[in-house]
Amino acid sequence: MSALILALAAGGVVGLALGALGGGGSILAVPVLIYLLGFSPAAATTAALLIVTATSATALYAHSRAGNVRWRTGALFAAAGVLPAAAAGAAAARLPQHLLTAAFAAVAGLAAVRMLAPARTTAQAPAERPLKAAGAGAGLGALTGLLGVGGGFLAVPALVTILGFEMQAAVGTSLLVISANAIASLVTRGSTAAGLDWAVIAPFIATAVLGAWDGRRLAAKVSGTVLRRTFASALLAVAALMLLDVLT
Repeated sequence: MSALILALAAGGVVGLALGALGGGGSILAVPVLIYLLGFSPAAATTAALLIVTATSATALYAHSRAGNVRWRTGALFAAAGVLPAAAAGAAAARLPQHLLTAAFAAVAGLAAVRMLAPARTTAQAPAERPLKAAGAGAGLGALTGLLGVGGGFLAVPALVTILGFEMQAAVGTSLLVISANAIASLVTRGSTAAGLDWAVIAPFIATAVLGAWDGRRLAAKVSGTVLRRTFASALLAVAALMLLDVLT
């Protein structure tokens, strides 16, 4: 029963993060699955991809209705990451678990620092920078497959700082990228998914989907600066805790 309650509560938080911030689902779900629900790192990353796939698709629909999704650039960004995500997902199963955890923490910390830097205010037309979009998308796809993350916590900073998106557009567009990368990575993890504890994952997904709708409404009421700083602060805290666990 305690595991069920934890799964329900964690799902709500993960969904809220994805809906409001366009990312952060996996970066929050993986530590919860490992440290609170007893999943192994490999099982946790696969479960997180399942959770994030369902939740990000829900949040994407909500943001598209609000006009926050730039489909052309998002599709290019996502398409460039599909093959790297699948290849890295296959390689992840052969790497030591502590190495994956440490890499996860390091990437989260770097993304948080990048987001805390002063935001660029000059919007740029995404269609004018296809090479940068494709390059960032390929790198993000590889990290998605390797670390079992949807990639939103890296996609949002990339869309803001590299392509000049406003925060609201970055949040909505990142959900398209997350959905595509997570599905591509899951294709290589089918056998792992079969052995997961669905009694925990199913309620986790259910409350995450509900939380995503509330997150979208929250994003419409809060400034991009507040969202960015909140997201970055949460990432730094999670990264520090996971890195401390690996070192000790």
